[in-house]
Amino acid sequence: MSPMFPRALAFLAVMTTTAALRAAHTFYADPQTLPASASLPDPLVFTDGQHVDTREAWLEKRAPELRALFQHYEYGMWPAPAKVAAKVTREDKAALGGKATLREITLSLSQPEGAEIHLLLVTPNDAKKPAPVFLGLNFNGNQALLADPQIAVSPHWKPHNGKTLEQTRGADVDTWALDQSIARGYAVATFWNGDVVVDDKDAAEEMLRKFRPSGSAERGRSDTATIAAWAWCLSRAVDFLVTDPALDPKRIAVVGHSRNGKTAMLAAAFDERFALAIPSQAGCGGTAPCRVSDELSKEGANGRPTVETVKRINTSFPHWFCGDFKAFNEQRERLPFDQHELIALCAPRPVLLSCATEDVWANPSGQFEMLRAADPVYKLVAGDGLDATQMPEVSKLLSSRLGYYIRPGKHSMTREDWSVWLDYADRWMRP
Repeated sequence: MSPMFPRALAFLAVMTTTAALRAAHTFYADPQTLPASASLPDPLVFTDGQHVDTREAWLEKRAPELRALFQHYEYGMWPAPAKVAAKVTREDKAALGGKATLREITLSLSQPEGAEIHLLLVTPNDAKKPAPVFLGLNFNGNQALLADPQIAVSPHWKPHNGKTLEQTRGADVDTWALDQSIARGYAVATFWNGDVVVDDKDAAEEMLRKFRPSGSAERGRSDTATIAAWAWCLSRAVDFLVTDPALDPKRIAVVGHSRNGKTAMLAAAFDERFALAIPSQAGCGGTAPCRVSDELSKEGANGRPTVETVKRINTSFPHWFCGDFKAFNEQRERLPFDQHELIALCAPRPVLLSCATEDVWANPSGQFEMLRAADPVYKLVAGDGLDATQMPEVSKLLSSRLGYYIRPGKHSMTREDWSVWLDYADRWMRP
């Protein structure tokens, strides 16, 4: 395999280019002047009021229009293309008791300067053909996924939550449940979300500066923010995965939990090489609506609203979203889109929203409403979408093309989740 390879042409075909979007900035209204609507925007209506009546009109015109709006008003610019140089730094063909091959791969990006992704890739040894693969960001570093003292630690990794490096090794074995995926014929690829942009509001700003062509110290209203940078990094990992003969390039699923779930949803919406998306408990700015009732958004005695809101997320994590998104803190009804349209951008590819009963903050019922609102697009583009009008029973998977699952428990990623996610993947991209 050549250490340097181009981005897949399929990705270029679906993206609104950064240059084109920058040139069109004059056509985007100031957030304060946008019309207010408490109702969800109709995804099948262009910004000029015309209706989307055909599959082609959605894919060729409306979807690019929405991608441009999401970049300008919520996530910031999708960064310019980068070349990726891959180097395998370690290989263990007897991982997981001999059932898997573990590789550690450094992906060096041509930009931003000095950026590297440290990919952990685990593939089943008994696969008779290229395996489907789950790709996702992890929170605690690759060393947390297995109790393997040889797994390298990202150069930017620092102790947090009072845990030492050694305490993190193998701490997320059940969170990622790699053995389950391998046993069912799936590969898993992951890297720490702080490899290129760390999840810290101050340190992130310095790293995000490298994504700006001007290199200006201050982030502009629509400059790249952290969620977009992370999603773009997932696409750079795909640049490598599609070249690996052990993997099926047409069966790549993106997965993520919480803020990493927001990232997974954005990555799938902007990169059609992802065949399936499973954002877990992603909440506001991911798979839950920005438009929530005054009752749910009102701060209680603890100073928090009932569910995650635009204002709360921008206040707590100002580095995640672009500057213009903050203009909607008190005027969420002025957003020219909502998160159902991010889900719709994945059509016709399957999307499973995964929730938990005690994670009210992530707004499980609101997430189901986002699926209902995205359903007309799926019906137009794929011929089917959401096979239910009401949320399914707890612990019962709704495995339709637009899928939903809610289990008992709290905000977490578990072995039970992976078992269900694998069931869903078996339906839509079986090994």
